[in-house]
Amino acid sequence: MGRVRQADMQTSLEDVSAKLAANVNDAAPALRAFTEDEASRPCIAGGWSRKQILGHLIDSASNNHQRFVRALLAPEFDGPGYDQSGCVRVERFADADWTLLVDVWASYNRLLAHILRGVPEDKLATPCRIGGAPAMTLEELAIDYVRHLEHHLGQIRGAAG
Repeated sequence: MGRVRQADMQTSLEDVSAKLAANVNDAAPALRAFTEDEASRPCIAGGWSRKQILGHLIDSASNNHQRFVRALLAPEFDGPGYDQSGCVRVERFADADWTLLVDVWASYNRLLAHILRGVPEDKLATPCRIGGAPAMTLEELAIDYVRHLEHHLGQIRGAAG
């Protein structure tokens, strides 16, 4: 995940939570409108389909769920990165039912929005190190997570069917 711009740090996690929930509420119906065939075809450079991109976003939700919760439970979080291409391959998202993927993605992100909405102010600056990268705060991590999600939703929506 990339570093967060200083201006973004003014955002509270309640605002981040609301933005995440709005993204889910806006995107889920649009995602459901894609047919199984449209979701299965490669649609971006590198050959990933909408299914694989959404599967990657499910992995991102899963990884960040653990990061957020562990950062809330401890004075700092130091965790591994992950092999996104390997995970997409072994989880076989390309073969999964599109509706299942959309439902899991939407539900997982609604849970993350719930978690982020309740982060106490004294935990916003909790240092989080991922895969040996320089530390970022829990607040920066959450902001970056939503930015990452929005980037990939743009790929899914903007890809030529």
